[in-house]
Amino acid sequence: MPENTNQQEKNESLTRRRFLKSSGIALGGLAVGGALGSLIPFKEKTNVENVKSKKTENYNLALMYFTQEQFRMVEAATERIFPADDNGPGAKDLGVAYFIDHQLSGDWGFNSREYMQPPFFKGEKVQGYQGRIRRREIFDIGLRELQNHSLTKYKKNFIDLSEEEQDDVLTDFAEDKVNLTTISASGFFTMLRSSTLEGAYSDPLYSGNRNMEGWKMRNYPGSQMAYTDVIEKKFTVIPPVSLKDHLGH
Repeated sequence: MPENTNQQEKNESLTRRRFLKSSGIALGGLAVGGALGSLIPFKEKTNVENVKSKKTENYNLALMYFTQEQFRMVEAATERIFPADDNGPGAKDLGVAYFIDHQLSGDWGFNSREYMQPPFFKGEKVQGYQGRIRRREIFDIGLRELQNHSLTKYKKNFIDLSEEEQDDVLTDFAEDKVNLTTISASGFFTMLRSSTLEGAYSDPLYSGNRNMEGWKMRNYPGSQMAYTDVIEKKFTVIPPVSLKDHLGH
């Protein structure tokens, strides 16, 4: 090997050792000294503080099935079924319309866990809906007819009606005063009402019951892991716990 090459390697080795020794990076195999401080910019701390100060966005609040128009109708209709009052928020602030939208986009909307093959017979009221039309299709038809009835009766879109007028339209559906050829008007209203209550009181995991406010209004404890510490005591209001709160247990 040429002599000048050996000398170059020795010089590079000495240069590295001198740098490591003077910087304090290599000492007993540990990273110490002030070199790390010079390698990490001071602005990192500022960035962390800025991130903490930013408002946390809930990216679950996005539509998965409804159109924008359908969503606004559901939001308005569910608010009339479960309105805000002195006891707490209504369906809109609880995120019920998002809950219904997300449910319709999945197994529930497709009736994927139910037998959907003919022959179909008219079921008893306690059996719920019996037929070939899936829930997402029932909502599509029901919302379209809700809009049509609003235009026929009040010459306005459902979302533009007053609260009293919206109540009147929904009551017509609940009492089967609207003739629909494909589905039952009262059947659609019953499904809408049931979904509204489910969205208000389900675990927040499913996009409804925002901040567990539905549970708080009912003093419902949510998903507690045990009641052994209170079962022998008088009734005590327990702060609700969601499924998310069990992470790490």
